Amino acid sequence: MKSDVLVVGGGYAGTLVAKELDDRASVTLVDSRDSFVNYSASLRAMVREDWAEAPFFSYGALLKHGAVVRGTVVSVDGRGVRLSGGRRLDAGYLVLATGSSYAYPAHPRPDTTVAQDAAAQLRATGRELAQAKRVLILGSGPVGLELAGEIREAWSNMEITVVSPSTALLPGYLPEVRDELSAQLDRLGIDLQLGTRLSDEPSVPPAVAQPFAVTTTDGRTITADIWFRTFGSRVNTDYLADARLVELTAQRLVPVDEHLAVVGHPNVYALGDIADLPDAKMATHAQTQAAVVIDNLAAQLEGRHPSVTYQPAAMPRIFLPLGSRSGVGQLPTPDGPIPAPLDAVIERKGRDLFASRFAERFGLQGTE
Repeated sequence: MKSDVLVVGGGYAGTLVAKELDDRASVTLVDSRDSFVNYSASLRAMVREDWAEAPFFSYGALLKHGAVVRGTVVSVDGRGVRLSGGRRLDAGYLVLATGSSYAYPAHPRPDTTVAQDAAAQLRATGRELAQAKRVLILGSGPVGLELAGEIREAWSNMEITVVSPSTALLPGYLPEVRDELSAQLDRLGIDLQLGTRLSDEPSVPPAVAQPFAVTTTDGRTITADIWFRTFGSRVNTDYLADARLVELTAQRLVPVDEHLAVVGHPNVYALGDIADLPDAKMATHAQTQAAVVIDNLAAQLEGRHPSVTYQPAAMPRIFLPLGSRSGVGQLPTPDGPIPAPLDAVIERKGRDLFASRFAERFGLQGTE
């Protein structure tokens, strides 16, 4: 099987590239899952049963002309890929967009590749959480704080403790954004324990309701009924470890040039979390990079040289909702970054966690 364009990874960037080129080339998308996962909605999907299926969009409606192949890529060269079962897929152009893996429930567990099973798992964890009175969250990054906000909105009386070795919230962002975030968390009654860590991991598995006690390195004892880990991302580049395509960096990232082509391979592109770029590992940057790849591939398909270059983001940006009614954000402007108004945070992310945006991409009805 040979395609004009083969996209490896059906996430935020990969599906955008595949869909935009579907009318211009023979496109094949490869992913191990049966559906796209909008990870932004995963945390709400766990605490609200009616949202359990909201993060998942079947690949079946993505492409009108191209094909979607379900499989795991284990090796790549400049002409195509090999799947775990031995099947080979060739293409004139390749796009690598396999992203990162995160701890559950921010991402489905690695062995859960069927959307129906992943939704059932989120519902089951939500039932576990509903039994608890005290929850411990390890990690004060955006994922940990969003999880705390979603839990608070669902259960007003839940005791929520966040423990993190970081001494500050959102380091690198505007002081007024960080101060507002701290104030909102305080109003929500979320107990922040920063600058410390657990002496030992809880004796019970994460996401399971069972009382336990832990001690922090500064001597505090915390009792809780359930806990979640919200740190520890890992880029998905194992399939490139054989270096048949390119030598990965020390951080296991893919070296790319200014056009986002893999160094030494003008017909192969890498973008999103796996690309060796200074951008934060966020979907917003991956989708901005996708636009550059789309323009350059369109040029090559027409016999022209790629001319669009990518400039990494000069300023950090973020929308960090705390449930559907609270949150903070930061936006870039020509005069420098500014705090995002609360109504912008709610409207652009907090209200539906991008569900309507991806419903449009996949030709389906969104979740309100």
